[in-house]
Amino acid sequence: MQSREYPEIGEKLYEETLPNGLRLRVVPKAGFSTFFAAFAVNYGGAHRRFELDGEKIDTPAGIAHFLEHKMFDMPGGDSAINILSANGADPNAFTSEDVTCYYFECTHSFEENLRLLLRFVSTPYFTPETVEKEQGIIGQEIRMGEDDPGDAMYYNLYKLLYPEHPVKDRIAGTVESIAKISDKTLYDCYNMFYRPSNMVLSVAGDIDPEKVLKIALEELSPARKSVPVADFPEFKSMLPAESIICENMEVSAPQFMIGAKLRPEKEGSKALRQDLVAKLSLRLLAGYSSPLYTKLYFSGLLSRNFDYECNITAGTGALILGGESPKPMEVLKALNLEVERINKEGLDSERFERAKRASLGARLRGLEDFENVCVSLIFCLFEGYCAFDALKVLGSITKEECEEFIREHFAPERLAVSIIEAKR
Repeated sequence: MQSREYPEIGEKLYEETLPNGLRLRVVPKAGFSTFFAAFAVNYGGAHRRFELDGEKIDTPAGIAHFLEHKMFDMPGGDSAINILSANGADPNAFTSEDVTCYYFECTHSFEENLRLLLRFVSTPYFTPETVEKEQGIIGQEIRMGEDDPGDAMYYNLYKLLYPEHPVKDRIAGTVESIAKISDKTLYDCYNMFYRPSNMVLSVAGDIDPEKVLKIALEELSPARKSVPVADFPEFKSMLPAESIICENMEVSAPQFMIGAKLRPEKEGSKALRQDLVAKLSLRLLAGYSSPLYTKLYFSGLLSRNFDYECNITAGTGALILGGESPKPMEVLKALNLEVERINKEGLDSERFERAKRASLGARLRGLEDFENVCVSLIFCLFEGYCAFDALKVLGSITKEECEEFIREHFAPERLAVSIIEAKR
């Protein structure tokens, strides 16, 4: 395997692309007792339409999440979760808009557990009976999610930002959409996307990288296959379809999200820099030490229940900040005033450097979390860059880049607001 040194963070990364196209990343952690492995496919909730051999294929909302649930079923009635758990591992999985990831953590029997992980993700087993049973289970999960104000607020915001894109739909789908899923549908989507050439295996722990490579070569199909191309609709306007949406739910206090579109860069190094500039700009604009948050917190318009994020996924990008407030529209007004002030006066140089150091510190702390390391490597690889390059690039970002980013992306006409108000 090829190795890359990162002396500024004290890490060494081993990487290899197998003949079947699988990208393998191993981060040795000498002296640690914990192992973590994640096996992920570049396929998620928004991959609903794709092209194969010139043909457009449409699938129901929720199919990727449904497939994630059913992948744990093994022939003969066994469950991969039970098998891994009995072997001392703590397994789980998740589906995002554009990635499905299966993973486990353990302190012993790592090589055996890794073989089990690769085997069950490479062994689809679906029957009409088990699919029907899962429709009932996931249907209950969907109904519970519909009562979650955070979920409602998030997807309502995306309906304003991306009304024509599948990213606006719940990853789990709807009760009606999953009713269209059959064992054949699952096999078709599995065979299309669950190919080593469309997957990444990421491992961290006190492990020999060459052993991981050997296991991957032994357990996975050697055949290299092309993968279908996701057919995401292009968006031309950077303005939201509408500026505000409100919904009444059982909440103790009004909740809100303010969002703006971000057009993702497609080239790897540019995509990395864009992501870092976006997150640093959000920290400067709305972080806990920012003038905006401080002012709104002491005036009672914001609580500690407040956060922000840059979400780049499935060909879309969104800058989001939100939390609880008795007057969400007053928060929006204050945000617009703060952006106007920054446009006139610029960012404070000392506070900019402090925010950058805080961002660097947060990333360094994240290296202690094996799950964070492995999952970050996966997501970044699918975006075309290496997560370990982030610290060096972050150090080179300038105050002027963040000022320009805020000026461009937080113009008043670019903002949309999703509000959940208490039922009266």
